[in-house]
Amino acid sequence: QVQLVESGGGLVQAGGSLRLSCAASGRTFSTLAVGWFRQAPGKERELVAVISWSAYMTVYADSVKGRFTISRDNAKSTVYLQMSGLKPEDTAVYFCAAHHSWPFSQQPDYWGQGTQVTVSS
Repeated sequence: QVQLVESGGGLVQAGGSLRLSCAASGRTFSTLAVGWFRQAPGKERELVAVISWSAYMTVYADSVKGRFTISRDNAKSTVYLQMSGLKPEDTAVYFCAAHHSWPFSQQPDYWGQGTQVTVSS
């Protein structure tokens, strides 16, 4: 079993930056692909970034490409989402998720509780 805990959300002005962290417990974390989803009120959940277990592969949604960077430190069992050039439309609850296989799934095996990101204009 894997538990995921997100942190780093908050309120930021448009154009600013935030770094989200996803800390995992469980011995198998280094073998899992990890992704960040987001969901804004009234909108569908969106998968914004994914990283493979070895960090060899990363995938980004077009909406965040060039602005967000996903990375991981398996020694710390942590995945990061560096967000820059934030826009009001990036406002959402951001969820970390982990999955046993690749490609990543829209229904991953494990979920975190989410962290709120609010971007003011």
